[in-house]
This record gives sequence, structure tokens and C-alpha cells, in this order.
Amino acid sequence: MVQKKGGRSTSQRAATRRKRRCAFGRALVTGGAGFIGSHLCEELLARGVTVDVIDDLSTGSLANIKPLMDNPEFNLVKDTILNEQTVALVTERCDVVFHLAAAVGVELIIADPVRTIETNIRGCEVVLETANRFNRKAIIASSSEIYGKSEAVPFREEDDSVIGATIYSRWSYSCSKMIDEFLALAYHRQFGLPVIIVRLFNTIGPRQTGQYGMVVPRFVRAALSGEPIRVFGSGNQTRCFAYVEDIVQALIKLAEEPRAVGEVFNLGSDREITIADLAKTVKRLTSSRSRIVFVPYEEAYGQNFDDMQRRMPDLTKIRRLIGYEPKTSLDDALKIIITNIREALQE
Repeated sequence: MVQKKGGRSTSQRAATRRKRRCAFGRALVTGGAGFIGSHLCEELLARGVTVDVIDDLSTGSLANIKPLMDNPEFNLVKDTILNEQTVALVTERCDVVFHLAAAVGVELIIADPVRTIETNIRGCEVVLETANRFNRKAIIASSSEIYGKSEAVPFREEDDSVIGATIYSRWSYSCSKMIDEFLALAYHRQFGLPVIIVRLFNTIGPRQTGQYGMVVPRFVRAALSGEPIRVFGSGNQTRCFAYVEDIVQALIKLAEEPRAVGEVFNLGSDREITIADLAKTVKRLTSSRSRIVFVPYEEAYGQNFDDMQRRMPDLTKIRRLIGYEPKTSLDDALKIIITNIREALQE
């Protein structure tokens, strides 16, 4: 029996959900070896869905899906979503496509902006072109970055975007995801393609890496190692953190809900916390003696950096449609992550 670190075993999860089968039988998850993608694959398999994954493992990891590799209903295709032939071969045999593959993480976006733009825009274009050819439902993972520097908190799906100047490369990510949304909605309106757009807000959980700047695993690793917990900027900026299992459950519900087609949804938590308070919470939960230090953006990223001070979703729309409610508290999510990272550091 394969034991999931910081949680129940795969077989235990499968047993508890055996009767909760999906309305579709086979799914393609692009980026399925990534953080959110691997959790989605695990949940789909537990519900009796055959899962195909396309992932080039550039930011994903075989370790994330290792417990799934022996399952005959799981199939990994190691390739880029820019390969139209591969995407077509896999999409044709599936009922639904979850498009999660993307360039992610602030540090990666700043360090490799060309890859960010090409992967996000062209990759989504290939997925939509192919889904349209075979008339497959496509769930497109977008981002809270869509709202840019807007101060209309909490953000509603119909709110305006306020994008920063092009001299700040981080906004290339925001614009690339915006183009993805425009293109997906265009396919729906022009060709009737069943698409659903989901704007993800700060998802956290086991398997998330701090390699590309994700704040929670970065804080936890520092706290457990006794290193300084580095808070970029003033620390007064706020974020809302949702646990990955809550997000995965909602993605599947949206995929099964006919009324979700052609719509855009915020998905995450609406419980705000400052990044400084997040650092204090991690320090408390780890019983760490690490110092909390504040690092200017210029020092952290090696260039001027434009940030948003608040990022909080209005969840009214998704609550009304599927009854979504983030069930896992931030403290509980952090405890699971801390256990997971502590075990990894001890190996």
C-alpha cells in the first residue's frame, strides 16, 4: 500500500470515494505531473476515471505521480503540449480535457519570459484547436493574475483588469492568461466548444515546490531548516490560500455541471492573510527559531518588481452553482504541508 505523506493512503481515499463516480469516463490532464495536476489525477483515478497525462516534466515531476504509475488506468505521455500530433492523439480518446499545463511561478516568469508567453498562449491554442476538432469539453486553468493591479477587492469575474507597464515582465504572465481566456471564449461563441474557465487563486498543498518562488513551501522549508524566513516587500500584501484537495473537488464538479459551460469562475479561498502574518503562522506551527527578515523586491528578484497589494476572490458565482466552500482551514493545510516537507527533509 502506497502511503501518501501527510495524508491518507491512495487505497483509503479510493475506498471512501468508490461510489462517487464521475459523469465522464476518460480525462486528459495537461500538466498532470505538476502540483495541482497530480492531485487531480489521483482524485479522478479514485473515482474510476481513466486518466491520460501530457507533461514534458519541465516543472512537473515523476515523483508527484509515482504512486499512480502502476495503475493500468493511468497513462503518462512525456511530451510538450506544443506538439499538435501528440495532443490530438490523446484528446481524441478522452471525454474531457483539464488544461493545467503552463509556465508558473513568479521567479520562472521573470527569469524566462519568452517561455512563459509561448507556453501559455501557444499551448492553450493547441489544446483548444484540438478539443474543438473532436468536440471535447475543455476546462481551462486561468489565474488570479488576470485582475492585475485592480483595487476592486474582492474580485468578481466581470471586473476590469488593471495591468501594469510592459517593463515589468510579471505582467506578461497575466496577459498570456488573458489571451487564453479570450481564445477559449471565442471558441465557445464561434464554434460552440464546451469550455469552462477557472481562475485559480493561491493553491497550496503537498508536492508544491518553492523552486519558482511559491511562498508557502519556501517559508516552511526555511522554518524547518532554521534559516531566515524571507518575506519579500513590506509583508503587508495579502493573499488567500486554498488547499489543493478543495480545489480539485471543485474542478471536477465544474466539469460535470452543464451550466458551467461558457462561464468564468473564481476558485480559491476568500480568507485573507498578510504575508508577514503567514510567516509568523508558519514559524508558530513549526516551533521554529528562524528569524523573519524583510527583503526588498529589487534584492529578491534582481530587478524592479510590480506587485498587487491584495488578491481576494469573490466566490459568489461558484458557490451558487456548485455549492463550493473551501473546507480546509489555513492552519490545517499548513500542518499537512509541514509534515510532508519535514518527512522529505529527513529522507
